Amino acid sequence: MRWFLRIAIALAAAVSGPLAAQQSLPPAPLAYEQLPDAEQEAQAQALMETLRCLKCQSQSIADSDAPMAGDMRHQVRTRIAAGEDPEAIRAWLVARYGDYVSYAPTVSETTWPLFAIPGLLILIAGMILWRRLRKQA
Repeated sequence: MRWFLRIAIALAAAVSGPLAAQQSLPPAPLAYEQLPDAEQEAQAQALMETLRCLKCQSQSIADSDAPMAGDMRHQVRTRIAAGEDPEAIRAWLVARYGDYVSYAPTVSETTWPLFAIPGLLILIAGMILWRRLRKQA
């Protein structure tokens, strides 16, 4: 019976540790609050609508309720309030999270196929259509 009690205590300790570590932190201060300056808030909103939430499917950080999106909104608003340029903030977020975070990726070594393949497919489709029309005539 003692071995059962020891196993139960060990199991309770093993389970309670991770549960205690998962405490809910309050959201970042500017996650759900707008900036006092309307022009700065407009800049922040425009930037947040072009940044992808990393947790949600097809949602910007402006639309997402995920805690990570709240942290990203806080970062954007804090940096805008400090006078940082929106493009510098975008570059910082892309450097930190990768090209996936931006809805407007730049052409680079890894993203050039995204821009080249659609044009190539249109060119191939045009050539096929031109050949078929030429055969029929």
